[in-house]
Amino acid sequence: MIFKVLYQKDKIETPRRETTLSLYLEAETEVDARSLVQENTDYNIEYIEPLQGQHLEYEQQSPDFKLTEFN
Repeated sequence: MIFKVLYQKDKIETPRRETTLSLYLEAETEVDARSLVQENTDYNIEYIEPLQGQHLEYEQQSPDFKLTEFN
């Protein structure tokens, strides 16, 4: 499943909508998606949203849509 992860780059700053970033990744579950991001970054995760159906199709049309892979 594809997940959209909304995050702040810094865990120290207070989250603000204006500085929220997003990434897309493939994982089995939301828990797995959270683990991948936490193990590979210092991001402050705000929200993880599963994408499927028309919602996924809409997000894929964005020029910013790119699956993130952690090595």
